[in-house]
Amino acid sequence: MAINTIMKNKTYNVVSSEGSGGDGNSSSPPSSPRRQTSGFSQCRRRLRSKVQLQYFRKDSLAAGIFVRRNIQFLLLLFFLYFSGLMMCVGRFSDFLRHSREPIAIYKSHVLLEKLWHDIETDNSTALELSSVWQFKRRMKVQKPCPVLAARRRLGSVEVSSGPAGYLIVEANGGLNQQRSAICNAVAVAGILNAVLVIPSFGYNSVWKDPSEFRDIYDEDHFIATLEGYVKVVKELPDELISKYDHNISNIPHLRVEAWAPAKHYLGEVYPVLQEQGVIRIAPFANRLAMNVPSHIQLLRCITNYRALRFSAPITTLAQKLVNRMIERSSMTGGKYVSVHLRFEEDMVAFSCCLYDGGDAEKSEMHSFREKGWKGKFKRKDLDFVAGRNRIDGKCPLTPLEVGMMLRGMGFGSNTSIYLASGKIYKREQHLAPLLKMFPLLYTKESLATSDELAPFQGYSSRLAALDYTVCLFSEVFVTTHGGNFPHFLMGHRRFLFNGHAKTIRPDKRMLVGLLENMTVSWKDFKDDMEAMLLESDRKGMMIPRVRKFNRKNSIYTFPLPECDCLQSHDSSRGINNTLIVLDPQLEATRGRVPVSD
Repeated sequence: MAINTIMKNKTYNVVSSEGSGGDGNSSSPPSSPRRQTSGFSQCRRRLRSKVQLQYFRKDSLAAGIFVRRNIQFLLLLFFLYFSGLMMCVGRFSDFLRHSREPIAIYKSHVLLEKLWHDIETDNSTALELSSVWQFKRRMKVQKPCPVLAARRRLGSVEVSSGPAGYLIVEANGGLNQQRSAICNAVAVAGILNAVLVIPSFGYNSVWKDPSEFRDIYDEDHFIATLEGYVKVVKELPDELISKYDHNISNIPHLRVEAWAPAKHYLGEVYPVLQEQGVIRIAPFANRLAMNVPSHIQLLRCITNYRALRFSAPITTLAQKLVNRMIERSSMTGGKYVSVHLRFEEDMVAFSCCLYDGGDAEKSEMHSFREKGWKGKFKRKDLDFVAGRNRIDGKCPLTPLEVGMMLRGMGFGSNTSIYLASGKIYKREQHLAPLLKMFPLLYTKESLATSDELAPFQGYSSRLAALDYTVCLFSEVFVTTHGGNFPHFLMGHRRFLFNGHAKTIRPDKRMLVGLLENMTVSWKDFKDDMEAMLLESDRKGMMIPRVRKFNRKNSIYTFPLPECDCLQSHDSSRGINNTLIVLDPQLEATRGRVPVSD
């Protein structure tokens, strides 16, 4: 109340001083009696007030004009800024995003040097390979088993109507992409009730392997295993191929969309097959959806885990390599760890990651990309910031980083390690730290003689088949950078070892963060690596819930529950069937007897 009175008084006094009488209706208190002053004094006061009012009005006018002009100028600036922002919003937003995101720099070699004394002396707590896995699970077998039902169903269709025609496919890519194409081709032949011609392999500019089907797989075993499910022939009958001048390329060629469902083949492909008697689908990678009827899904299982057996030369040498790894793992009961290392020159270049080679490495990788992929990496929509790729977990792990991770998880220096890899980038330089941490480090080149490897040199798929087999029978498999090789291998190990993957899949984002921390202690690093191992184990035993016709993930990586019944069915019939026969004496010491043909 007092504040209001004071404010009203102030208002009244200001108005009075300007010589205007108060409003008769005003609630302001009456004015004080005027002092008697001379006329001169009153005139001087009025003159001063008038002059002040004139200056006030002039100042107010000038200030108003100034403010209005400033506002217009600011509005113009804002409009220009906003227009420019809208024109280059993509680049500008990228700039903001890049500037705010942390950029990782390769420092792993510095951290190794800092922690080396602790790593070298930390064998007292090395874990036993037999106790690596805390989670184990055995799948419940499907009842009734669909194997016999599928055989009867597929066989009855073929007998009742006869085959609709011949299916030719061209499998492209490396070893395991081709494997996927072969399994899918058998499944499509089942859908179409077609006779499958042994798939041909397209020549890949990256893999540069001219191998044919029979060079990698046992053709006769493939045909015999699928008998009663899908008919397979080595080549087209003469009377049919003669219609096309004995030239496969003259046969009607269909291009099928990726991940096509079974109904697409029945609705679009089947009529052409019936009309022409033979069709060709090329390329044939990922051309069939994962979600197919159960009896077709079973064809994939039979093909992948029974029909595709490596050829005799590969199987013979692979058996020797596995047995030699077991012999060299005597300190760990015949058990060994396999690591799939993706640190080849082409992989490092393709990932656009930088390590500790400085400007020379950057220039070398740029030249390799230009040579291998022409102008692909110059596209404006591609963004290759090496530091961000690294912190996002997109960079291949180096041998040094793999070694630190495994030592942190508790694997001692007496652990035998098999390294599956192509030609490692700067091999001697990058392998030295891993060999320092794990002296018992082996590769196919160190296990086999030069004469034994000679027939395989220059054939990347055959060499990959050797690596695949040795990794398959390791106690622990470590994947470092994704791809078809580890995904097929993880699935195969799940199939063989009752649903438990026995695979380490590192959290590369977490690992990179730790390797960037120059203040981390060896104890803290170990705690985090042991937690990572536990989480990898937990995820490894997880089996996707698969209901009827709703599978979304790969059956080659997660073969259960659909393929498990195949194993139990074969076991009940006394069938032992896998890729390799091992020395029973060595396997007895190792504690695992893999099934064999």
